[in-house]
Parts: sequence; C-alpha cells; structure tokens
Amino acid sequence: MARQYIVGIDLGTTNSVVAYAPVDAQHGRAAITLFEIEQLVAPGQVAALPLLPSVRYHPADGELPAADMRLPWQQTAPEAQPVVFGQLARRLGAQVPGRMVASAKSWLSHTAVDRLAPILPWGAAPDVAKVSPVAASASYLAYLRAAWNSQFPAHPLEQQDLVLTVPASFDEGARALTLAAARQAGLNQLRLLEEPQAVFYDWLFRHRGDLSGELGQTRMVLVCDVGGGTTDLSLIKVDLQDGQPQLTRIGVGNHVMLGGDNMDLALAHVTETKMAQMAGTEQPRLSSGALSQLMERCRAAKEQLLAADAPEQAQVTLLGSGSRMIGGMRSVALTKQEVGSIIVDGFFPLVAATERVQQARAGIVEFGLPYARDAAVTRHIADFLQQHASALQAAQDDGTAMPDTLLLNGGVFRAAALVNRLQETLGNWRGAPLRLLHNDNPDVAVARGAVAYALALQGQAPRIDAGAARSYFLVLDDAKGPKRGICILPRGSETGREILLDDRTFALRLGQPVRFHVMTSNADGADAPPAPGELVDLDDPKYVRLPPIATVLKGAKSTGGKQETAVQLATALTEVGTLEMHCVNLSDASQRWLLEFDLRHENTTGASDKPDGAPSPQLMAAFEKIDRVFGKKAQQVTAKEVKQLRAQLELLLGDREQWPTTVLRQLFDALWQRARGRHRSAEHERVWLNLAGYCLRPGFGHALDDWRLEQLWTLFESGVRHADDKQARAEWWTLWRRVAGGLGATEQLRLLDDFAFNLQTNKEGGDAGGTVVAGSDDDMLRLGASLERIPVEYKAEIGGWLLERIAQPAAAVPAKDNTSASRYLWALGRIGARQPFHGSTHDVVPTEVVEGWLEAILALDWKKVESAAFAAVHLARMTDDRARDLPLALRERIVQRLLAINAPPATITMVQQVVQLDQATERWILGESLPPGLKLIA
Repeated sequence: MARQYIVGIDLGTTNSVVAYAPVDAQHGRAAITLFEIEQLVAPGQVAALPLLPSVRYHPADGELPAADMRLPWQQTAPEAQPVVFGQLARRLGAQVPGRMVASAKSWLSHTAVDRLAPILPWGAAPDVAKVSPVAASASYLAYLRAAWNSQFPAHPLEQQDLVLTVPASFDEGARALTLAAARQAGLNQLRLLEEPQAVFYDWLFRHRGDLSGELGQTRMVLVCDVGGGTTDLSLIKVDLQDGQPQLTRIGVGNHVMLGGDNMDLALAHVTETKMAQMAGTEQPRLSSGALSQLMERCRAAKEQLLAADAPEQAQVTLLGSGSRMIGGMRSVALTKQEVGSIIVDGFFPLVAATERVQQARAGIVEFGLPYARDAAVTRHIADFLQQHASALQAAQDDGTAMPDTLLLNGGVFRAAALVNRLQETLGNWRGAPLRLLHNDNPDVAVARGAVAYALALQGQAPRIDAGAARSYFLVLDDAKGPKRGICILPRGSETGREILLDDRTFALRLGQPVRFHVMTSNADGADAPPAPGELVDLDDPKYVRLPPIATVLKGAKSTGGKQETAVQLATALTEVGTLEMHCVNLSDASQRWLLEFDLRHENTTGASDKPDGAPSPQLMAAFEKIDRVFGKKAQQVTAKEVKQLRAQLELLLGDREQWPTTVLRQLFDALWQRARGRHRSAEHERVWLNLAGYCLRPGFGHALDDWRLEQLWTLFESGVRHADDKQARAEWWTLWRRVAGGLGATEQLRLLDDFAFNLQTNKEGGDAGGTVVAGSDDDMLRLGASLERIPVEYKAEIGGWLLERIAQPAAAVPAKDNTSASRYLWALGRIGARQPFHGSTHDVVPTEVVEGWLEAILALDWKKVESAAFAAVHLARMTDDRARDLPLALRERIVQRLLAINAPPATITMVQQVVQLDQATERWILGESLPPGLKLIA
C-alpha cells in the first residue's frame, strides 16, 4: 500500500505527541497537522487531545468498571491486566500512590537494571502488576497506533512514513531499545531523529520563506531542550553560501538525566518536609508510591506558580489511602517565591562560563534512577560549550567561543523566569545578548519537526547536514602502551554510506569468543574529525566506552578448519541513526559478520576492560602446566603434581589475588578446553573445579562471560564424577557460588532446588540421591546467599528460615555466638542486602520484610554475635532509593548500636549515606577478593 502520510512521533518522558502531513503535498505548500489523540479524561469519558501523557495507571481489581475504561477502538493486543492511559491515568496516579508508571523513557538509558524486566512502577506493592521500561514505551506507541488506525482505517500507521524522535544523547543501547519498543508496538519501519534537531527543523519549516533574513547574522545556534527526563544539547553551525544559510549539526551533549522530573522531585521534598513539620516529628517518611503521587501534585503547582499570571501561592494536597483517603489528607501551600528560588536558582544558577559539572552527591537521586548529581542545568551547558570551544571559536567572526543564537524547547521553558535566567547567563558568558529564536509551542515542536525533517529529505523544506553525532573508535589490542584506537566512523559521516577500512586488516577468530571494545566522543576538539582508519590516543575523559561487542562468530563451510580469517571492518550510520559494524572476509567480500552491542550488561570497568592481547611467555607456560594436568595426551602426572598445579601457576604468574581479569579468563578458557581431563581422578576434579570457579568469578566483569557461563552450565546436570569424594562435592558448590553473579534467573532457580533439597536432606540425615550433588549446610548457605536473581518471595522464605536457625536455643545451636549464628547472619545480610552486587535493584527483598528481620537482629547481643553488625549494616545500607531504603528511625537505632560496639566508621557511614565499597569490605561481603580492577555495581 502506498504511503499516504509522513508521521512524526515524539515519544516523550512526560507527553507523547503525533504530527503528520500528506506525502504528496505540492512543493512549498505542505502543512503539518497535529493528530488529536482520543483518550480517557475521566471514567467513561473520552476526549481528543494533542498531548497523550506518557504514563500508565494499573488499577486494583474492581477499582474501575470495564465500561469506565472502554476506548473507541478494540485493542488488538490487550494487556494481561487492565491498564489506563492518557489524562485519566495521570489524574488517578496523582490520587492513588504506587500504581502509575512514569518516566519509562528515562529507564531506557539506565544500564544498572534489566530494561527488559518488569520493574515499573518502581517500588510498587507486590500486588501491583509491573511492566518493563521497553514494554511500557511499546505500550504508548501501540496506543498511538490504535488511536491513529481508528481515525485512519484505510491508512494504518504502520504503513506510513514514520519518524520517531530520541534524545541526541541516547547511546547505541538506548536507541536500540527504543527501536525494540517500536517493533513490539508493530511499527517495524521507521527512522530515528535527534530531538534537538527536530526542534530546529520545526523552526526552519515555520520560517522557510525567509531564512536568509532570519539567519543572516547567525553563526552558531545552541538548541537547549530540557524535557521531563533529560537535558539535551546540540550545536548547529550556520554558513552563508550565495546568501543562503547552510546548516550543519556539529555537536551533541552527553546524556544528562536532568529535567522537569527533577524539579518536581525537589518541590516534593520541600513539601514532604512541610507536611512532616505540620504533623510533628513522628510523621513518617513518605513511601516511594506516595512520593510519586506528591510529585504529580507538585508538578501542577509548579506550572501554576511559574506561569505569567501566577498567584502568590498554590495548595498541594496529598490524599490518604484506602479507607483514610479523605481523613488522611494533608495539604500545604507552596509560594511563588519559594518555587522561584528552588527552580530558578537551584536548577538555573548564575555561574561562570568556566565552571565544570560538580560530581558531589546531591539530594535528587530517587526512584532507582541515576539522576544527574549536579542539578544546575547552566553548569551542564557551560561544560558542554567548553568541550566544543575550538569549533565555536572558529565559527564566530569575532573569535568568541560562544553561540550567538539560542533555541529553547521543553515544557519548563514555558516559564518566562527560566527563559530570562538562561538568556542572562549565556549573555554574561558571551559579553552580549544572544538572539532568541521563537518557539511557538514547546509541547509539540519535536513532533512537528520530525515531519519537517522527512519533508526536508524530499526537498520540500530546509535541511540540516547532520550525519553521525559522534566519532567511533575501535580500541586496539595493545595492553602494554597507552590506550589507542582506530577511527572506524568519523563524526559527521553520512547516513546510510558504508565506510570500509580497506587499509586495515584484522585477524578474526571463528568459533571462539571474541570481543570488540568501542569508544566514542562527541567533542573531537576541532572542526575536522579524525579520518577513517586514523590512529587516535584514547587516554582522555572525552572518550566514552560503549557497551562491548561480544560474540562467538561461526565460520561458513568454506572456511574449513581454520580458526582465524583475515577481515576488514565496514561501518555505517544506519537510516535509524545507530552504528552498524561488519567484519568482511578479505578473501570473500560476500561473507560478513554483523557485530552487535551487548544491551543488558555494562559492568566492565578498569582492568577488566583491557583487551586480552597476546599471551605473555609466563601465561604460555601456565597453559602448558594446565595442559600437562588436564590435556588430551595421557601423561604420567602424580597426584602430588595435580595438587600443586595452583601453586605452580602462582610461581609463574604471581599471587593469584593479583591476577587481572583478562588473565583469569584466559586461564578459564584453557581449563574449559580441557574439561574432560577433570574426570581422571578425584584430585583432578577437585583442582579443576577450584581453578575454574576462581578464574571465572564473579561470573561477570568481562565482555564474554555470558558466553562462558552458557558453556559451563552444560556441566551442571551431569554433576561431579567422583560423588563419593567430599572435597570434590564441596568444590562443585564453591564453583557455582563463585560464578552465580553471571547466571540468569532460570539457572539460579535450578540451583535453588538443589539448595533446598540438600538442606532438607541434611536435616533428616538422609542421602542426597543420584541426581543431586550433596552439599553441606555451610556450602548451601554460601550458595543460597549468592542467588540474587531468584524471586523476592523465595528470598523472604530463606530469610525467615535463617532467622529461625538464629533464634534456636543455644543447646540446639552449638557455639551460637561464633560459628553457627555467624554463618546464618552472614547469609541473611547477603540475601536481604539493600544494594545487590550483581542482580538488578528491583530484585531486593521488600523493606517491610527486612524491617522485621532487623528487629530480630537488634534483639541479639552484638558484642557476642559479631556477624549481627555485618547483617544489620547490609540490610540497612543507604541507596538513596526510597523504594529500598529503610525508615530513618530504624537506621538511627542501628547506628547507635554500631557506635556502642565501636564498629569501624566505614560501616557506620554505609547506613548513613551512599558510599562505594572499598576492597576490604567487598572481601568481607563475598568471602574472597574480586579480580583486580573489577568493581561491583554497588
């Protein structure tokens, strides 16, 4: 079917908007129209509005009759449980805490959680249905598709020319997840456009009749888009050729999770404090759901008090819940002056042009999202302009390293006070006022601009020369010298044009794990980006590491038995705005391997990021030692030599605690290739299991650990060969405990089955049987404490069982104050930790359950039971996420108890504020050290 319309979709953090224009409009006469989206505005009442709030409300059973949620169309793929979208969803979310999904777009760029897992609403009660950030985004797009198809049944949305906007600062992972959401919504063919570009396209389209006059004195435009979840910055250079402006986007900002949501949160904190003061000191801290509800109320008050005709104050009312909805109502006033001070001075302070972003902690980290630590938008702009100083200076006739023109977008700039403050700040930096381009409707400019962009591609509107927003570099495999890389795609590269690095040849391993580290920079520091294939020094903070490209590439039949093949790299900026990279066979260009980014994991830092490089002579000697013990060729190896293998490796490589991750993983690969050799004797099996687990610990931290764990898991069902050897069985469980961090939920649940079976068998004094490797209580406790991805209800059950063991009479638990109670408390602290070490933060045990555990721990004598302090600290550790943090009064009791036993100051600080664990604390928690350079998410 021929496409009838060009459709632009702004999938916003706060609102989603759709605009369109006919495909066949005559040149110069195209008109862009806003699509009125039918949505519920009250129970049973539908209205067509240009803005669809990007929120979902998950009603309780029986809360809303089906008739009150009926839409004008029949949903093709209805939700498993009823969901309300639109204005009514926002209204209900402001009334009932913990049932509204908001800011899904912000979660798409949050790498510390599984963005494909059902985690929203964040901090909601167990009975509330949850959805993943990708699924939530997909549901908004599916809603728009259904609304469009209801009005245009002959021209389905999925068959139109679609442009979907994303923040310019979105990395490859967030862009790919946005595309995944679109595909999930049935929108398979579309293009991505950066939102600041869309804003400028909207302005260009509206002024297309006289651009030479409008931009005749402009040389550099700063587009500042402060939306609900992000601050998005772009620079667009204006050159005059034959009197006509030629436009080039020369720079985009880094991802800054700072926007209207942060402002609403800051006001909610102030309002919460006022409510507590009115109620007295006993007023408890609001729950995560109640705070989300209060944010919605504060958002409305903010918009009212920052408007041109603002009243002197506005009431913010927080309803109670359940039967106390009215009786539990609290209301305070926010004044025009204090809102102005908090928003204008707090988020847009007057700062110097030389100021850099501050990294100190701020009080806006909430709801599990990593909001920008520095809340000053003006400091982020100053930092951005400093990164592009050389390009700015070259563009200006007077040599000023500042833009001369400003275009603003985002709902926050409806407030004249914020516009005036930003103009004042930039004017001070430049030494002269900036020209402000008029944005007639910030709420819809992005969607209209997406249509204008598609019209520009057809020659019906002015076009911005953009290309790749960043330069991309392949990190070279050279661990000895400084970090260097090859430019594989320069900034400004044309969309859809493939770049072949024909002067560089690489050796590609087939059928074996391979990985590629790619770094990117949006601030090359000069007008001319590096050329393809150019060598660049990457030891500079401006270069940012992308998620690794890690895979096992299979060779075609024509490759025969070769393990390596010569390839060249081919890269391109795709039509949807993402980086695509292929390895092209040097001898057969038709044979290609696509390299894709790892979207789920980005835990590699420090030493674990270094390329493997060619093995050193010492490492080659270590491989020979491993081969002598476990290799295929039968060798006369004594039991003593097998036992001494670890010591022999340390003689070659140094103290094993100092082996870097790259060496550990290469040793594991050598062990894995000789896994059959572990069957030769019980001693062989013990040593192989011990070394394999040690070299693969903690199961993540290296780009190919997922692949390694997949291979290792194939051994699980076969168990140990020498099942009658107690030490072999212990090493079996030590291995799985060590690598548990890299196992998925399915594998961890399988381990949980054996955990429970062994504990029950040990209690009854029976035999584990032939299908389960027997394990001691101590083995099982350490294993169970490492299963962070099992459902929280199982964690709560394990925790309850542990408390029963701790509470048993001393006669039933010998040496309660030392051995038995300590191991139970250590396990309890791991299972209920507020900050997981390898799992997602949505998998933590609910606070109300942990509060009960802590009451039992507080009843112990901490001077006699040393591990009580350990458990309490990790159960009460601060995260700055209200959904996980315990009440202040309980944490203060724990601090007082820690002070009474003279606990180390570092442990006390963990309960009072967010801190990064040091190496000693990590070892305390995990029972052994991590590989050097590897840092836990915590």
